[in-house]
Amino acid sequence: MSPVQKRTYKITSVQRCLRLLSLFSQTPNGLSASEVTKLSGLPVSTVHRFLVNLEEAGFLDCGGNGKYHLGIACFSIGHAALGQLDIRRLSLPYLQALNQHTRETIHLTVRQGNTAVYVEKLDSPEHLRIFSRIGASVPLYCTAVGKILLAHMPPEELAKILPQIEPKRLTPNTIATIPELEQHLIRVRKAGHAFDLEEHEPHIRCVAAPIWDHAGQVNASLSLTAPAVRMAIPRLRQLAPLIQEAGLRISRELGYQGPETSHTRTVPERPASRAPQPMTRTSMAATFR
Repeated sequence: MSPVQKRTYKITSVQRCLRLLSLFSQTPNGLSASEVTKLSGLPVSTVHRFLVNLEEAGFLDCGGNGKYHLGIACFSIGHAALGQLDIRRLSLPYLQALNQHTRETIHLTVRQGNTAVYVEKLDSPEHLRIFSRIGASVPLYCTAVGKILLAHMPPEELAKILPQIEPKRLTPNTIATIPELEQHLIRVRKAGHAFDLEEHEPHIRCVAAPIWDHAGQVNASLSLTAPAVRMAIPRLRQLAPLIQEAGLRISRELGYQGPETSHTRTVPERPASRAPQPMTRTSMAATFR
């Protein structure tokens, strides 16, 4: 084999089957065989073979209405994957502290393609709370967590991603054009945090901040989300530095060695020999002063 040649181990049928399976992550109500055929662009006979094999292996279940849903095997693997995510494990004490201190819903998200995926969620203890679930994906252009991920992309990567985004006006507040989004991302990067002011869903507001990895890249973000009736914009702005500071502390745990931003106070480093400990509301206030 020539030195410039690269061996490929891609198996076309496996790649197709995995892409087919991924369709179900976006469709909580399930898909019929004909819907899968239309979405995947695969021949009917190929789709049928894949569906039968995935069902037999427990990755899909078929209900009485002919709709296929993700099966228990997907749940088991997904649950194991969540447990193995270092960022989730290292972030949890800080997410718990924010949750206890603010009494609002806290999310941890990672980027997956052109979406942000929830990998951890701590519910608000209040009776009125927002609905979301671990494993769900949300758009990048109209969510606080997504705008953080876009704003901190390297310029060359952002230039490739933006043409793939087709903004849809989900609410009257949604950014609806790419030029408007580009200008907004400049402000997000400068501020160090992003807001979702009922842009993705009506009556839901959110503030998010970046999480840097050891290489100084932002592929994750954390956020605070609350009903608009309980989250006036002044309160959202007041909480933004707290979210930013938590994001920086998590980044340090992940090995980030970059500078403090101009929008966060200096955060004491945790001794390397000590494992992260869950913080109470009292210690949260002391730690984040």
